[in-house]
Parts: sequence; C-alpha cells; structure tokens
Amino acid sequence: MSPQNAGRILALDLGRRRIGLALSDELRLTAQGLETLERTNIREDIARLSELIRNRGVTCVVVGNPMRLDGSEGTQSAWARDFAAKLHRTTGVEVVAWDERLTTVEAERVLKQSGISRTRRSRAVDRLAAVILLENYLDTLDRKNLHEGRNL
Repeated sequence: MSPQNAGRILALDLGRRRIGLALSDELRLTAQGLETLERTNIREDIARLSELIRNRGVTCVVVGNPMRLDGSEGTQSAWARDFAAKLHRTTGVEVVAWDERLTTVEAERVLKQSGISRTRRSRAVDRLAAVILLENYLDTLDRKNLHEGRNL
C-alpha cells in the first residue's frame, strides 16, 4: 500500500449543531459510524477532531460538501470549505471536500424503513449520513484503484 493509500479516513457530515462521524478501517474497505460530535465552537470542534485524528491514525479527512441539487455551491458549501481549510491547517492531514448531496435524505429514508422511533432516528441520522458519505468516497477510491490496476 502506497503512503497516499495508507491510514484511516475520517468522514464528517457537518451540521450547525452536530457533526456526524464515520471512520474507515486501515485498508480503507469499510466505514463505521462513530459517536456524533455535539458542536460548541469552531476552535473546540477542531481541537476535538484533531485529537480523534491523532488517536485513530487518520491520514485523510473527507468533509461533506453540501452542494445544491443543480451542482452549484451555496453559502453552506463555502462554510464547509472554510471548516475543511481550518482543519487542514491545524492537523496537516489531507482534507477532501466531497459532494454530499442527498446523504442525509438517504440516511433518513434508511432509518425510517428500519422502524426505529423518530427520537432515535434524529440522533442517528448524522452518523449514518457520515457513513454513507464515507462509503461513497471509498467506492470511488476502489473504482480508481481498479482502473489503475492496483487491485489486480
């Protein structure tokens, strides 16, 4: 495994009140939801994420980029990119903005179909949205590696 493909990937589903978290395994094959981070302020949020990055051997962070349905960027997207840039400056790890259109909608649909209560769904949606975001990113990496002959 080359250095750019080594280490865990952390996915962030940024919200104004919470940050959904998902972490890959070291081989970058699976995504596992982590405890949702309750937001306080940007300095403390980044400090807690930096600690998580150090403790879990994270070498890449994928930040959900809330694009509009037409593919353009809005104010939420600019906010997410600013957060991503601050996280990169603080940690030094690679930070990738990744299109997260409809991940929350998909997470809500899956949770609703599972039959869990509305209260439990509201607490789980951010984590599941982060897992879906990370799975989408990992799938793209896998397709790229297959195309380049790395998984043969």
